Amino acid sequence: MLFQSLECSFSCKSATLGLRIQRAMSSVNIPPPECMLRPLEVPYRYLFGPGPSNVPPRILAAGARPIIGHLHTEMYEIMNDIKRGIQYAFQTNNHMTLAMSGSGHTAMECAVFNTVEPGESVLVSINGVWGERVAEIAERMGAKVHTMVKSPGGYFTTEEIEKALAKHKPVLFFLTHGESSAGLAHPVDNVGDLCLRHNCLFLVDSVASLGASPLLMDQQKIDILYTGSQKALNAPPGTAPISFNERACHKMFNRKIKPVSYLLDMTHLSNYWVRMHVLYHHTGPVSGFFALRESLAILAEKGLENSWRQHREVAEYLWKGIEDLGLKLFIKDKDLRLPSVTTIAIPDGYDWKELLAYMMKHHQVEMTGGLGPSIGMVIRVGLMGYNCSKFNADKALTALADALKHCPKRRG
Repeated sequence: MLFQSLECSFSCKSATLGLRIQRAMSSVNIPPPECMLRPLEVPYRYLFGPGPSNVPPRILAAGARPIIGHLHTEMYEIMNDIKRGIQYAFQTNNHMTLAMSGSGHTAMECAVFNTVEPGESVLVSINGVWGERVAEIAERMGAKVHTMVKSPGGYFTTEEIEKALAKHKPVLFFLTHGESSAGLAHPVDNVGDLCLRHNCLFLVDSVASLGASPLLMDQQKIDILYTGSQKALNAPPGTAPISFNERACHKMFNRKIKPVSYLLDMTHLSNYWVRMHVLYHHTGPVSGFFALRESLAILAEKGLENSWRQHREVAEYLWKGIEDLGLKLFIKDKDLRLPSVTTIAIPDGYDWKELLAYMMKHHQVEMTGGLGPSIGMVIRVGLMGYNCSKFNADKALTALADALKHCPKRRG
């Protein structure tokens, strides 16, 4: 009797569950999209723009390795390798060195959110798009933002910087080392000394320049430095190395209020990356870290000085080829040109969008126009890391010459 009662109860529950499943299934009225029933297709392109750059097979293979848990012992060993690789690439002994889970923008926001509190003064140098972004980020989180502004390609003298530091008394000064929107490598020497003298942290963006143009974090007294994975490092986009020195750590770990972002709070990230406590904060991009680790290994094997030399030699080869085509380089001073991203002044009479479209269609070559304030002023050619060779420079020059020949040139 009891068995029959239990059997009946089970049958009723099964029937009810079946009805629920049927009802749920009948409520699915959006069919699978046709695009998702086809295999993924991705064309091969020569990525000769400002990034991302083509990823070498060795790094692609690293990213394709089997997934492991983000808190596994082996993952922490890989993260420690990444930390050591970043310390070499940045030329720093900073203990607080890690890779953000996200693009260079993530590192940019992390730096500002953790070292600046609402109401504090921030000084931002703007000579392209990246200074504009930092100014907006600082403004959004309540800082008092002061700017030094020059047109794309302009640079700031140490006298101008010191005058602004004395006037605005900021807690943080931002400078872009590799301004990819204009193709400028900004001088960094002596700026760290100025910031130290004015009790101000020195924040530097090296997303487009790291590995391509000399930068020495400790020697140049940079307090916070960040970069991206997808430029000269040649890893896929999605991870962003960053480092804080002791001065920066003292400021960000002695705040009155918590940072506006939980995800980017260095109190938690330092436990995850530096102290390596097995405490869950977020799930890091495991495959992205595999790829970043391999890209840093390639840089270590090549050697920083060799990488800087290679980028400079290929850039000079490219610059001569551009001038031989009758084109003008946007940055006049050779010493201020960014080796990884060359900017060409848009030639008179041409529609720059037509030139770019022609090269993509007929040569599978990507170059780009300007960004932010440099839109309509330049064409940008990037030869970084794996793409940095005279062979690729010739390929870029051939595509440019063909586009100039076949795209219509308008008068006046």
